[in-house]
Amino acid sequence: MRIRLQLSPNTEPVPFSHLYSLTGTLHKWLGENSIHDGVSLYSFGWLHGGRSEKKALSFSLGADWNISFFDDDLARQLIKGILQEPSVAYGMYVEEIQEVEPMAFRKQHIFHTDGSAILARQKRLDGSQEYLAWDSLAANEALTNKLRWKLSLAGFTGDHLNARVAFDRTYTNPRSRKITIKGIDHKGSECPVIVEGTQEALHFAWLVGLGDLTGSGFGALQ
Repeated sequence: MRIRLQLSPNTEPVPFSHLYSLTGTLHKWLGENSIHDGVSLYSFGWLHGGRSEKKALSFSLGADWNISFFDDDLARQLIKGILQEPSVAYGMYVEEIQEVEPMAFRKQHIFHTDGSAILARQKRLDGSQEYLAWDSLAANEALTNKLRWKLSLAGFTGDHLNARVAFDRTYTNPRSRKITIKGIDHKGSECPVIVEGTQEALHFAWLVGLGDLTGSGFGALQ
C-alpha cells in the first residue's frame, strides 16, 4: 500500500539534510515493530513542494510525502500512529491522508525517483562498500540482485525472481548526488530505472524501492 500525506506549511527552516528527521517520524508513528532492525520492505520519498530559501527549504504551501509498504498491515499501523500524533518536524503536521492506487504495470516500466537518489553499492574485497554510479554496469547488477533478494524474502518464487533492473542510459540529465545522514556521506544516483519482470515484481519494486537504504529515504520510486 502507498499512502500520500498532505503536510501543513513549515514554521521552521527545513534543512537539506532532513532525511534523518523523516525517518525518525516514520518510526514514531509505527511504534515498536520489526522494521526497526529488519530488512526494509518499505520506502519513502522526499518532501515535495518546497523551494530553496536562505540555505534551507521552505514549504510555504505545504508538502506532499509518499510512504509505501509491501505489508498493508504496517501501512494501517502507520495511519493509526498519524491519527494519534500528526506532527512531523519543523512545525509541519499531517493535514490529509490519501491511499494511492497502483498503476497497471506491464512487463517493463521506467520508474523515476521520488525526489530521492538510488543507492547502488557492492562490497570490496576488504569488506568496505563501493558506491556505484548510474553509468556503471555493476550498478545494474547490484540493483537487480538486491531486488531479487528482497522478492525472495517476501515469499516470491519462480518467474518473479527473474526481475531485472538497469539505469536508463538514454536519460539526458542523470547526476550523482551526495547525501549526508548522521555524519555519513552516501553517494546515490538521480536517474530513471528500467525494471523488467512480472507485474507482481514491478508492483513490489514500486512499493519497496530499489537499492540500499530504502528505509532511510533512498531508492523510492514513482
